[in-house]
Amino acid sequence: MDILSERKAFVKRKRADSGLALDCEKASLPGAVSQRACVFCGARVVLNPITDALHLIHGPIGCASYTWDIRGSLSSESEIYRHSFSTDMREKDVIFGGEKKLEKALEELINKFQPRAVFVFSTCIVGIIGDDLEAVCKAAERKFGLPVIPVQSSGFEGTKSSGYRAAGDAIFRLICKGQAFRSEKEEKIPFSVNMLGDFNLAAELWIVKDYLKRIGIKVIATMTGDGKVKDIQDAPCARLNILQCAGSMGYLARRLKEELDIPFMKISFFGELDTINSLRAIAGFFEDRRIRENTERLIREESSRYSSRIEKYKKGIEGKRIAIYVGGAFKAKSLIKSFRALDAEVVFVGTQTGNRDDYEEISAMTNPGTIIADDTNPVELAKCLGEQKADLLVGGVKERYLAYKLGIGFCDHNHERKYPLAGFVGDLEFTREIYTSIQSPVWKILKREKDAGTLRYC
Repeated sequence: MDILSERKAFVKRKRADSGLALDCEKASLPGAVSQRACVFCGARVVLNPITDALHLIHGPIGCASYTWDIRGSLSSESEIYRHSFSTDMREKDVIFGGEKKLEKALEELINKFQPRAVFVFSTCIVGIIGDDLEAVCKAAERKFGLPVIPVQSSGFEGTKSSGYRAAGDAIFRLICKGQAFRSEKEEKIPFSVNMLGDFNLAAELWIVKDYLKRIGIKVIATMTGDGKVKDIQDAPCARLNILQCAGSMGYLARRLKEELDIPFMKISFFGELDTINSLRAIAGFFEDRRIRENTERLIREESSRYSSRIEKYKKGIEGKRIAIYVGGAFKAKSLIKSFRALDAEVVFVGTQTGNRDDYEEISAMTNPGTIIADDTNPVELAKCLGEQKADLLVGGVKERYLAYKLGIGFCDHNHERKYPLAGFVGDLEFTREIYTSIQSPVWKILKREKDAGTLRYC
């Protein structure tokens, strides 16, 4: 395949007689139009769903365009997080420093909105001029009596994954400032968990919380979908952390295990098979007969409710060639299993933040001939889709128009979507979306016009 020579180590075709040896976890190639190059973006997507916190971006106004609308996490209470605040740094601030402007912004916003905590994000320009976020935040914390936490997310220092780590450090600081952490009488709550790496897109977190409630497990904190400052500070009371998106929250899960002795378990609620396995794994951790019985009852009830409805869409999907390009590797693995259950063939898999172990696992799950890519760009992706003769691409909103231009179906599995894909009900929604996209009459019209030579592109 004709791609940039510097990218060939990051795009490999699986072969039956050799290992994958895919390069990954490297800085994005300049000029390749990568989607993972922004450290601030990684921190923002993780922290922004904390609903009763104020999120202030210290930098130029352009960075503030990354708003709630880009990741539509839902809230059961506060709506402060939906505001996008910026210090709007200008040329004068770059020359003389922006600390005074940040101090004034914090005072105005805290007085007006009365948040439970504040996160202050640094951006590329702040990293260059050296504004002391730590000192400004400490002074504001003393003045207003609430957590004011700097998020060290300046650019030029890494990738989106570096932003995930910065967000994890900020959340850990928030936990350490909480009463639950400082209490000498801190006790673990029986049959309780924290949920990490679910951002409550299209109410998915609420679906999973309902499942856990029905089997007898209490959710203490959600990090960070529908997250609340007080709940997050109570996180040390939980017996177990369940980790969905390991790419964004794996670092925090490991730190909570090492420093607060909270074990974690990787799970996924995408697809019926992974949902069932995750529920059983969580129930198995607590070794309680009542919880195990409740879990099996829930699985029977939910499976019987949705299985027959999924089956009617299956014939229209069988044998189709599927391409997957998503952010987190956990999502890619669940999608591979879901398409296998639908008797479709996955011919391309790519992620933005996968590591070497993730890609080895993905390779083991796919057939020889499958192309596997790390941090691909639109030109590469288009070439892969054409070479693999894909019928449908599963990706984010940025890939939608590429798929349509290539004349293939598309399924949005990213954070802009408005329908849930988690749990049993999410599996039905996913299958229906795949079916309606692949079977849309527009593809027959396109093929007819292409064969007749009358197809025109705008």
